[in-house]
Formats: sequence, C-alpha cells, structure tokens
Amino acid sequence: MAYVMGIDVGTSATKTAIFQDNGNMVSSSVAKYELSQPCPGWAEQNPEDWWNATVGSIRQAIADAALLGVRPHDIEAIGLSGQMHGAVCLDAAGQVIRPAIIWCDQRSDAQCNWMRKHLGETNITKWTGNPPLPNLTATKLLWLRDKEPFNYDRIAHVLLPKDYIRWMLTGDYATDVSDASGTLLLDVRNRQWSSAMLESLDIPLNWLPTVFESTEVVGHITHNAASSTGIIEGTPVVAGAGDQAASAIGSGVVKPGVVSCTIGTSGVVFASTEGMCLDSLGRLHSFCHAVPDMWHVMGVTQAAGGSLQWFRRTLSPCEEEVARATGEDVYDYLSREAETVPPGCDGLVFLPYLMGERTPHLDPFARGAFIGLTSRHKRAHLVRAIMEGVTYSMRDCLQLIEELGISVDRVLVSGGGSRSPLWRQMHADVFGREVAVVASAEGAAFGAALLACVGVGIYSTVQDACRSTVQLADVSKPCDADQKVYDQVYAIYSSLYSKLSDSMHALAISEKASGMSKGS
Repeated sequence: MAYVMGIDVGTSATKTAIFQDNGNMVSSSVAKYELSQPCPGWAEQNPEDWWNATVGSIRQAIADAALLGVRPHDIEAIGLSGQMHGAVCLDAAGQVIRPAIIWCDQRSDAQCNWMRKHLGETNITKWTGNPPLPNLTATKLLWLRDKEPFNYDRIAHVLLPKDYIRWMLTGDYATDVSDASGTLLLDVRNRQWSSAMLESLDIPLNWLPTVFESTEVVGHITHNAASSTGIIEGTPVVAGAGDQAASAIGSGVVKPGVVSCTIGTSGVVFASTEGMCLDSLGRLHSFCHAVPDMWHVMGVTQAAGGSLQWFRRTLSPCEEEVARATGEDVYDYLSREAETVPPGCDGLVFLPYLMGERTPHLDPFARGAFIGLTSRHKRAHLVRAIMEGVTYSMRDCLQLIEELGISVDRVLVSGGGSRSPLWRQMHADVFGREVAVVASAEGAAFGAALLACVGVGIYSTVQDACRSTVQLADVSKPCDADQKVYDQVYAIYSSLYSKLSDSMHALAISEKASGMSKGS
C-alpha cells in the first residue's frame, strides 16, 4: 500500500490530507486564517499565514496518521493545490514584499481598461485565451506598477499561492499549466508563457516560475521544510494544479461530457475539453486542464459559499455560539432552517454579487441585492434566497457551456456546499438534471494527491487514477413541480442585473467619491 499527501491552500483555510493509493483517506487537518478587505472590493492575505497554516495542518495530519500506523517515510509524494490568480511578490532575497492580492480582489478595473485600450482585447485573447479581468494576476501586477511603484520596483519573483508554499517546501520556483492559465500571462493554447503578452506589459520572464504539467515532479522537500513540517527530507513534490482543476480531478472530471459544479467560497462550473474552446465574449475562462494535453472551460460565481459565509458572519452570531457549544456545523443549521421555506422563496430573490461578478457579467462593480423583500419574510427566507441565487448564477455558467456545444451528460457536485442535501437537490431542480455527489469530501486536496500518485508512477495516467479511486455517494433527481417553480423565478433573476446595473455602477462611483475605495 502506497500513501500520498495532498495540500490545498484555500481562501479561508489550508487543508492537508493523507490518502492510500486506492483513494481512502487516512487523515485530514484544516488550519484557518482570515481575509483582509481594507477597502471595498479589495481582498488580501498574508502568505506567511498560508505557510503557518500549511505547517500546522501537515503536522496534525501526520500525527493523526501515525495513530493508524502510517509514518512520514510511508508518504511517497506530495501534490499541491490552491486558490488561483493571487499575486505573491517576492524580492531578490525571497522575502514577501506586501500582502498577496488574491483572486476575488476587484481593484484593477482601470488597469483592465488600459490593457484593452493599449493592447486590444482581441490581441490579449489571441495571446492568452482570455480577456483582461480584475481577478487575473497580470492586472494586479499593473495595479502595483501604477499605485505602488515602490513595491513594484522591488519585485524579483511572482508566484501563485500554492507555488509560494512549494517554494517554502522545496526552494523551487515552479508552477503548473492549469494555475498559470489564470495569470493572463500564459499562452494557454501552447501551454507556455506568452512572450507577446510579457513584452507588451514589460514584465520580465525571469519574474515568473518555470511551467510544468501538473503530474511532473518539480522538487523535493528540503532539510528546513522537513524540520518545520515533519515530512521526510527528499520527498517528491509534483507540480499540482489550481484548486478548480484539482477539484475536477478529485471528482473524476477528466473527459468530455462530465461537468463539475464546485460550491466553495466561489462557485465554479467546469467542463473538460480535448481541445481549446473559446467563448467569444470571454464570459467563460479557457484554461489548461491538469490532465496533460487537455483543456477546460470554466464559469465562475464570485461569491457562492462566500455569500453564505457573509450571512453567517454578519447575521448569525448566535448560531456561531450554538455551533461551538454543540459541535454542530453552523452551515448544517442554516441549511435546515432554509428547508422550512418553499422553493421560490415566497417571492424573494438574491443576487450573489457581493464581490462583483465574473460569469456571465464580467463586472467588478456588480453588487449583491435582495429583491422582493417584504415584512412577511423571515430569516430562513434570506438563507434560502442566498442558496437559490447562487444556484441560479451557476445555471448561468452551465448554460454558457452548453451554448459552446459542449455536451453535459453528468453533473458532479463537490465543495463545502455539496454537504447540504438541500443545496444538492436545489442544483438538480434548477439545472433540470440528475446531480451526483462525489464520495470524497476532500475536493482539491484529493485531486492534488491523485496528481502526486501519477507523478511517482503509482498510476500511469490521471484517467487511470480517477477510475481506480473516485466514487459517487449519492444522486439527486430533479422534482418536476419544483423545477417549474425555479424556471419561473430564474427568468426573473436573469432579468434583474440589466435593470439594476446602472444603479450598481452609480453606487460604486459614490464609494469612490466618498473616499471608501482609496487607491482604486
């Protein structure tokens, strides 16, 4: 029996899990950290927090595995995954220059407009496969160039979040094609850095790490990292993948026709393709898959589980206390509360644009809203409206994928939101399709571990690894009556953005005028 470790550097926590080569989990540990939002639309994290969480979760996972007789020297390889798009800037001494500007940050809209004007959106899409968006790494670097030149001038290396952890573990500056696809600096079609894009932005190639396929071994645990974590020095580390590609691997989405729907802080609808497939309007991302010689398209809801997290933090302090006292997950409590409200939420609709929106609107100034609120609505209605609004947004993504001619034979759900039977059933009813949940709840950490298995030859291909390990736990079938209700409300939901977008933008301008968005 062989063992591998998967590490996922998420937005709210880092998860480390140890697996047998048959996919069974031996141990898992999670270490949390905070998100900083110093201005409206900004989102930053301290890379040192990621590293401390990684060390803590590795040590705990190793300690728990030891109770079952699995020792550090039994771990044959490590796979990495993490939140995409973040800009981790290091100086020549390898020190972090400033907090990382992460994926959901919206401050670089002006830089996106500059790129469209001076480079041309057609050229950018030709070079990278994607249009400029504030979420993508290159636009964050331009913001630093324009707003913090004292920091920009110190840059010697630019890394993505998981690749900063790799550097701390192995001392290697490396990334993989799937994560690099989200930088707006990769020639996605040819799976290498885009010389045309780098030259146009005057970004030195030597700032960027070497790009590998996700299954390649790219480094080994150093003496210092071994001392910090308890992993054996010399343990191989594979390139790994961005969290969405890794989660897709962990769900078995490694061939056309199978679509994954991940409900994490963001929501992602992900479809594998055998060639590069472009949405002409840029509403879907076109990225390299973590499977060699495959690509994927991806629609993103900025605040999926993040909308429920906002509700929990802002309006559920009592439930937080109850959850701590009883050991019950607060989201389970909220899900049961939402079950008391009928589909359609008695006329209440939620727009989940708390962090702007990507698919389908490409609008960093979109804003969240409850529409149809009356005095008869209770807190349970707010919870259910959030869940329904997020699901409508993910239906937007699914429909765009189908409009590209990509077949959708099966939908697999994963991520923290998939733990809710109500939310799974809601997806089946809103999508009008059977929705299956994957047995492993470890998501991207599991996918990263499977990539590690391939990297050291435990499995010959990613497809073989998935066939041998990925299992389905439950299937939700659509209810005809509920589907009709959701279809009616979805039509209303779909009309609301266009009716409200002018007001949303006016409010964003008001934020700037009042000094709430300094530096944007």
